[in-house]
Amino acid sequence: MYDSIMETFTEAQASASTGMAHELVETTPNQPLSVEHEPADLISEIQTVELPKTVIEYVEKYERVVDNDRDRFLWRWIHKLFDSFTLSCVPAAELADVKEIKTLFTVFITTLDDLIETRNDTATFEEARRVARAPRTVDPEREGVDGELLEFVRELWEEIDGRLQAAPCYGEFASIFSYDLRQGFNAMEYTRVVSDNKHMANATGARAYGAHNMVLFPYTDIDLMFSPGFSLDELSGLRDLTWDLQKMARIGNWLTTWERELTEGDYSAGVIVQALQEGIVAPDELDPANADLDRVAQRIKDRGVEDAFLSEWEERYDEVSGQDYGIDTVDTDAFIAGMETVMEYHLASRDLK
Repeated sequence: MYDSIMETFTEAQASASTGMAHELVETTPNQPLSVEHEPADLISEIQTVELPKTVIEYVEKYERVVDNDRDRFLWRWIHKLFDSFTLSCVPAAELADVKEIKTLFTVFITTLDDLIETRNDTATFEEARRVARAPRTVDPEREGVDGELLEFVRELWEEIDGRLQAAPCYGEFASIFSYDLRQGFNAMEYTRVVSDNKHMANATGARAYGAHNMVLFPYTDIDLMFSPGFSLDELSGLRDLTWDLQKMARIGNWLTTWERELTEGDYSAGVIVQALQEGIVAPDELDPANADLDRVAQRIKDRGVEDAFLSEWEERYDEVSGQDYGIDTVDTDAFIAGMETVMEYHLASRDLK
């Protein structure tokens, strides 16, 4: 464990409960988030990451077609972190290709997320998600569809899919990957529904649906497509572990993006949902046009909502570290430690992604 992240949360750890009714966590007095390394050092590491040529090509297209205001920090951030949580069963000769494919996949997922969250473009979103599942049914002429953006999604997906189909174990995991990808799409749609209907926000839904927005299952599926040494008999245990780690990844994302999302009218983050359900804030206070939104955010912090989630993350880390998932062909300790690194980089890069 990276003790310096957690040592300031001892009191929160003692009082938090991950098994509370309706998935709420027990809030504690506000304390500062911290990381083991200097945040500036971690940020510098990310900013010096060199993206592969193909990734840069698609990022440039993304900037032209989707969002020219998004900094490339996100792409560098995830590309670097794949070193930490790519499965150990991926052969060394395949690592660079797997990292590149997963970074391209992140651009794909982010594009669809942008469509439904920041653009509120449900027409294009509906067609774009068909690109991956039923490409022959895609209708670029449908009313309201952004044809240029849809073409970008199609081109990007064909690049990803073509490279996945060339993987040695593609056949064994293609249907699982397709299913897991659809769960990511559903998580995006859930976010939009909650943002449009603030009064329905609830902690159980945020956890059940929102965790899939981390797409850790599809990332893992891609690793397995390139891993002939992985034993299929261990897939059940690996997916159990992936469930646990995806929940942890979601907590890290919630903790470090909820304030930005609040200003964007996105109310699906667990931190915000908890504040709503506990009555710390009222739904009508969450309008992005509210001049007192900064005070609302500070109230959430002061009531210890962030601290409770970080304490929950620590408890989950301890639980997975002490559990035997019955897996021999993957270094589970390294996979779990990778989530620790992800959390550290989450905290260091707060509001930068």
